[in-house]
Amino acid sequence: MKIGAVMFFTTDSMQPAPLGRALEERGFESLWVPEHTHIPSSRKSAYPAGGGLIRPYYEIMDPFLALNTAAAVTSELKVGTGIALVIQRDPIVTAKMVSTLDQLSGGRFLFGVGNGWNQDEIENHGTVFKTRHKLARERIEAMKAIWTQEEPEYHGEFVNFDKMKQWPKPRQAPHPPIIVGGGFPHAARRAIRYGDGWIPRDDWLERDGMGIIDQFRAMAKEAGRDPATLPVSIFRVPDSLERLRLCEKIGIDRIVFSLPAEKEDKILPILDRWAELKRQLDG
Repeated sequence: MKIGAVMFFTTDSMQPAPLGRALEERGFESLWVPEHTHIPSSRKSAYPAGGGLIRPYYEIMDPFLALNTAAAVTSELKVGTGIALVIQRDPIVTAKMVSTLDQLSGGRFLFGVGNGWNQDEIENHGTVFKTRHKLARERIEAMKAIWTQEEPEYHGEFVNFDKMKQWPKPRQAPHPPIIVGGGFPHAARRAIRYGDGWIPRDDWLERDGMGIIDQFRAMAKEAGRDPATLPVSIFRVPDSLERLRLCEKIGIDRIVFSLPAEKEDKILPILDRWAELKRQLDG
């Protein structure tokens, strides 16, 4: 079972390059960065985790630039968006960013995607909140065409372009894995429809029960997908050896633990604690 970390990088936190090196030195598999272009002062949508938003939501750096910085100083660490808000991104520009980062990292990019919860933020990008799921699907389908075809074109309700040329193509074939974030059952269905994996959160599994993992795999089979091609990555996993062993037992492919937006003096002890858990798990 792979172990990675997710962090909101800010100007006051540990930076991507030293964190990337620290993770790789300790044998961790991946570094993930969330995305929020901005946080509107208004709030039509309640924060799903409850309570108010912490400052890193307002201060987070661009995920692609942060990940490229980490990739430049590492050789094996995978770098992933956890998650990128494709409903706020132009698909042609994003396709080039993904393929460029995948090339520069030597094929180490993981494209975690999601459709967002913050209605005000999404609408500031010109997206109608109620149509965001179809928009996301079309943008991902369009990006797949760009990555895999010599002269891609796409004609949908929200995304529409005639034949064009765009390089570089991604290093990974046919493209970096598209790992769909979100809760059960809706995001699970989206992962089965156009993804290469699913990202639920540990607190959601605590609420809904680990049985939804088996339900997800059954849904994949019913849809004609091999569950082995749809690995599950669980985010925000607590530092509990018992929890990690349970995840391993039920066949979770990857767990990702959260790091606070703090400096090295706070971050490195957390990494060391997780490195010890990893050692015990590998046992």
